[in-house]
Amino acid sequence: MVGRNESSATDFILVGLFPGFQHAILLNSMIIFIYILVFLGNVLLIVLIWGDSRLHTPMYILLSQLSLIDLTLTSTIVPKMASNFFTGRKTISWVGCGTQSFFFLMLGMSECLILTLMAYDRYVAVCSPLRYPTIVSPRVCLHMVAACWIGGSVGSFIHTVYPMHFPICGSREIHHFFCEVPVLIRLSCEDTSAYQLVVVVTSIVLLVVPFSLITASYTLIFLAVLRMNSVKGRKKALATCSSHLTAVSLFFGPNIFIYMTFTSSHSPEQDQALSVFSNILTPLLNPLIYSLRNKEVVAALMKLMGRCGAS
Repeated sequence: MVGRNESSATDFILVGLFPGFQHAILLNSMIIFIYILVFLGNVLLIVLIWGDSRLHTPMYILLSQLSLIDLTLTSTIVPKMASNFFTGRKTISWVGCGTQSFFFLMLGMSECLILTLMAYDRYVAVCSPLRYPTIVSPRVCLHMVAACWIGGSVGSFIHTVYPMHFPICGSREIHHFFCEVPVLIRLSCEDTSAYQLVVVVTSIVLLVVPFSLITASYTLIFLAVLRMNSVKGRKKALATCSSHLTAVSLFFGPNIFIYMTFTSSHSPEQDQALSVFSNILTPLLNPLIYSLRNKEVVAALMKLMGRCGAS
C-alpha cells in the first residue's frame, strides 16, 4: 500500500517475483545470493582474460564480452527487484521502467549476436585453422564486437520507445519483477496485435536466424572433427564447442518461447520462471561452463592464485 499511495499517475507497480509464493523472503534471498555469485564469477572471468596475455585472442575477447553482458544484465534486474521487495516500495517510474527495458533489451540482443560470433569463431578455428589468424584477427574481432553493441542498442531503442507510448487505461500493475516489452504490452488498452507481429519478426531475425547459423556452424564443426586424425585435437575441439553449445541452449531456449509467441499464450508465472532461468541462472552457469571445461582459463586462474599466495 505504501508503494501505491506514494506513486504518481505515471508510475508502474512491479508486483515482484512470484508474489503468491509462501516463502518469498527465502526466494528473494536466494536470488540475491545467486546475483552475488554471478557478479563475482563474471568479474573473475573478465579479470583472468584481460590479465593474462595468453588469453588475448578473439575467442577469449568474445568470452569476456559475454561475461560483461551477463554481469550487466543481472545488475539491471536484481538490485531493483531486491530493493522493491525489502523496502516494500514496489513502484518504478515511467522513465525508470523505460531505462530498465532499454538496457535489458540491448544486452539481450547483443548477447544473441555475441553467441553467433562465438560460433563463427569456432567454425573458422576448426574448419580453416590456417586462415584463422587472417579471417578472425583481434582487430576484426573488436570491430565485430562493436557492431554487436551498436546493433543491440539501435534495436533496443526502437523496441523501448514504441511500446512505452501505448495508452494504459486501467491498472498499471506489471505482473513481473522487472520492466519488459511483453509485460508492458499486456497493460495497453489499445490493440497491440500488429506490434506483437513486429516483435515476432524481430525475434526471428535476432533469435531464429542466429540460432540457425549457430546450428549450421556446429554441424560443420562436428563433421570436421570426425575427420581429424589427432585424438587429442578432437577432444579439445569437442570440449570447447560443447561448452558453447550448452550456453547457447540455455540462452535461446527460454527466449524463443517468450518472444516467439503472443503474450496471451503464456501466463505471467511462466514468463517469470523462464526469466529467472535465462537472465539469472544462466549468467551464473556461463563462467562455470567455460572455466571448468577450459584448460587455458584454469591455468590463468592457477597463475592468479599463485600470485596471490606469493604476495
